[in-house]
Amino acid sequence: MSDTPETIAQKLTEARRAQPLWQNVSGKIRKEAIGRFGSLLRENTEALARTLSEETGKPIVQARAEIKATDGRIAFFLEHIDDAMQPQIVSRAGDSIEEQIIREPLGVIANISAWNYPYFIGTNVFVPALLTGNAVLYKPSEFASMTGQKIAQLLQQSGVPAGIFSLIEGEGDVGAKLLESEIDAVFFTGSYTTGKKIAATIGPRMIKMQLELGGKDPAYVREDADVEATACALAEGAFYNAGQSCCSVERIYVHARIADPFVARFVQEVESYVIGNPLDDKTFIGPLTRPSQIDVLQNQVDDAKSKGARVLCGGSRLARQGNYFAPTVVTNTNHQMLIMREESFGPVIGIQVAQDDDEALQMMQDTEYGLTASVYSRSREQSEKILRQLKVGTGYWNCCDRVSPRLPWTGRKHSGIGTTLSIEGIRTFTEPKALHLRKA
Repeated sequence: MSDTPETIAQKLTEARRAQPLWQNVSGKIRKEAIGRFGSLLRENTEALARTLSEETGKPIVQARAEIKATDGRIAFFLEHIDDAMQPQIVSRAGDSIEEQIIREPLGVIANISAWNYPYFIGTNVFVPALLTGNAVLYKPSEFASMTGQKIAQLLQQSGVPAGIFSLIEGEGDVGAKLLESEIDAVFFTGSYTTGKKIAATIGPRMIKMQLELGGKDPAYVREDADVEATACALAEGAFYNAGQSCCSVERIYVHARIADPFVARFVQEVESYVIGNPLDDKTFIGPLTRPSQIDVLQNQVDDAKSKGARVLCGGSRLARQGNYFAPTVVTNTNHQMLIMREESFGPVIGIQVAQDDDEALQMMQDTEYGLTASVYSRSREQSEKILRQLKVGTGYWNCCDRVSPRLPWTGRKHSGIGTTLSIEGIRTFTEPKALHLRKA
């Protein structure tokens, strides 16, 4: 059942009433509740993974992996919350004045989350938000509503009080109504198009706004790269979860001297992936979550073909029940093609030849997005030189499509604003307050 303006208003009132009490309980109590939530995730991994797989099409092995890895993120937040919230004495002006920074919760936040990694993306926001004393109005994607319900049930079971974490259910119109309410902050994960609309709506209200948006993440294979290892790593980076990840590899540039062997091994790896029922442990590629994405991918492939590209495998929807698109590798690409410019968010990849590092860098920079980028090479020095010149939030050397709770997750340009994860990703749910304390 979808929420209405009336139920949203009621949940906001309850959150507003409960939040000061939650803020003022000891941090130990908040940590204990989140610790129990982590334990419940571990105890219920199989059932939770099955629900996630059934409603989004994520292969069951990958669904289990997401839930299990969430444990490490929760552990990081629990370990570092006290340090993040510790008052800081920054100066003493003689013996008379102490200058101190304390951190206070934002209040009631709207967390509009995503369907592709609901445990990762959700806990990146609501766990540190709760630990720092906020109340959360959590709207899961309509494509992962059952998973959202499970999360809410487990948080309630773990001891998070009524009103502190409230589920808001429905489609985009419900999210829009939530944004119209008197919240104190907005944390959104989704597309640039929607993020831009949210920014236009929320900006004039002068409240905290954080937008984790999409990407067109490049990878560059230098001439000294290990062809075998790199081809396998980038194939997984492009096609894991059927390419439905903000930081999936979405375009590849490979040095001309190794382009042919790299492409051959890459295609071989992609063609080995098992496509099938997401509840089968052998499946690596499942159906797409959103039916509309089939048309987006087909349009990109057809556009590339019309401009001279070659489709080495895949290229169209599969003739089977469900939203299956064949894993697709396209070569002879250029930057006039949609497949190299617009976010795909599906199992397709364009590969383009670069004559040298400078040309590769130029093509990697030719984008409106700035989430991640990777370089594969035996030379750390040369790889870091390239990565430091790119306007991205995360750079990878000989790896890709990787997120760590210890490092900040940020975007540049159309990939969004704000930070999750790391100590900074805890503090983002607080406001600093300056105290000037003079002895009487």
